[in-house]
Amino acid sequence: MTEIRIKDDQLKAASEQGIDAFVDVFVKAIYDAIGGELTAEGMAMLNSDQITLLGYHILRDEVMDGGFVQLIHNGYGPFFFRNPFAKAMRTWGLQDLAKLVNKAHRLYGKYHEDIEADCTDEEFMALFERFSQFDDCDDEFVENEEQWTQMIAFYIDEHIDRFATIA
Repeated sequence: MTEIRIKDDQLKAASEQGIDAFVDVFVKAIYDAIGGELTAEGMAMLNSDQITLLGYHILRDEVMDGGFVQLIHNGYGPFFFRNPFAKAMRTWGLQDLAKLVNKAHRLYGKYHEDIEADCTDEEFMALFERFSQFDDCDDEFVENEEQWTQMIAFYIDEHIDRFATIA
């Protein structure tokens, strides 16, 4: 495993800025350690909690920007729906997020081939109407994102040694 190091003063400054900054300091340090991108090679350098944190970060960014349709179209479906991401969220205490991921997983199973297909920008925009079944999942994520990110921050704080060494 690659050692992730965060300076104590950097962590304190992030903590003073709020929950998002606290989580992001860990996300940035992990990304920096693996070359800035989550790849198979990078995942091999990380532990399961670090991978799960990057997963949550990707999920949050994609769903807040364009919902589960965008997440799936951008190729992240297999990462979230063919791996134990929902189980990890349950283990971290985020039962409702795990339920939501499982609900989206059922829709993914039905529609992923159409959503993942190459398409023009216009066809991509039409996917949101074609697959409006994801709207409830998107809305639930947006409504709960702040609380879930707070829970992620709490989990990191309670298990900080699983994420980084504070120097």
